[in-house]
Amino acid sequence: MYIIFILIAISVLVAAGFLAAFLWAVRSGQYDDDYTPAVRMLFENEFNAGPKTDKLSQKQK
Repeated sequence: MYIIFILIAISVLVAAGFLAAFLWAVRSGQYDDDYTPAVRMLFENEFNAGPKTDKLSQKQK
């Protein structure tokens, strides 16, 4: 019977450890933006795009 109480106590401690790790991750910003990093490579040219110039039209001028 005592083993059940020991196992319950250990499981509560493990659950508290996971809760503490989750709260630490939330407070440190791990879950701030979970969408943009996944699609950043798809929009890389749009973020870094400046005025577009055509090299062929510049040579003609």
